Amino acid sequence: MLTTALASTALGAASCGRRLNRHQSAAVRGLDFERLAQGFAPLAARAAPGTFNLGVMTFDTLAVWCADQSRRFPMAGLVKAPVAAAALAEVDAGRLKLNDMITIRAVDLSPPPSRVNLAFPLRGEDELRLPAADLIALAVQEGDNTAVDAITAHIGGPGAVTAWLRQHDVKDMRIDRYQREAQADMFGMASFRAAWKHDVAWTAARASVSPPLRERAMAAFLADPRDTTTAEAVLDFLNLLSGGDLLSRASTRLLLRLMSTTTGPAPMRAGLAARAALAHGSGVSATDLGLTPVTNDMGVVTLPNGRRFAIAAFLAGSTGTEAQRDALIAQAAHLAVSALR
Repeated sequence: MLTTALASTALGAASCGRRLNRHQSAAVRGLDFERLAQGFAPLAARAAPGTFNLGVMTFDTLAVWCADQSRRFPMAGLVKAPVAAAALAEVDAGRLKLNDMITIRAVDLSPPPSRVNLAFPLRGEDELRLPAADLIALAVQEGDNTAVDAITAHIGGPGAVTAWLRQHDVKDMRIDRYQREAQADMFGMASFRAAWKHDVAWTAARASVSPPLRERAMAAFLADPRDTTTAEAVLDFLNLLSGGDLLSRASTRLLLRLMSTTTGPAPMRAGLAARAALAHGSGVSATDLGLTPVTNDMGVVTLPNGRRFAIAAFLAGSTGTEAQRDALIAQAAHLAVSALR
């Protein structure tokens, strides 16, 4: 059974509370680690047989807590923010201009959702040309898979994004495949083709794979180290981004603004105060055979009193409904706020 295969890949939660090494002078205060550990335990139990993880970091005191420090989770849609950051770093370096036109051919299309796919082909042409700024915005704001793959290719491929992260000391976040590869692998599908560019065709192609093969593929995807991250690495990335340590001031403002105006799922929003600001990225895979391989949300939260913190929530291999999964992440966000000191 699939749940048995998933259980074999799950690791027990190991609580941790620490600060990042390069900020040794900062006092470790600002988070109630005991409250987080006690409050998270029932949430993790409700997530079974899926695996749930939560990470929280205060920006003012640099206190860090994670339910499991080392467990790796598939990134899925979370790749959009680091890819956009790496692209904006190219803009800052003068190697890319936001108005540079990027050509997208049929072979460059990726699975939906994608507004680029809906516009292709344009007036019978066999390619589409869009400005880099539009592709970055579509990738971050709308989770457009073709847009993020086009930007990734333009700046050197997944390996170039990972190398850029390593240069900035984000050590445990890795991007290995284009979305057209990773999402096909998740369900045991053949290589993505342009004929699958719309949701109906993509869903039908997935359903054409035999259920046993899809089960094995999802279990293998969850055990695959490629395109994974830890909660700690996500918090590190968000801290560096928010603090202006990754990009120029203009590029930092742009990316955080795009992350603040996303149109995709934002399950942690329901756990925050109504007037709290959230700059976030989410990654939610399709539900197939009763299983949702990936439900992720990460973000920078600014509370009404001005206090800011980073949060990352990962739910892998869930058999829960969308409402149940969203509720877990919302309650984890509420727990994080309640643990601020």
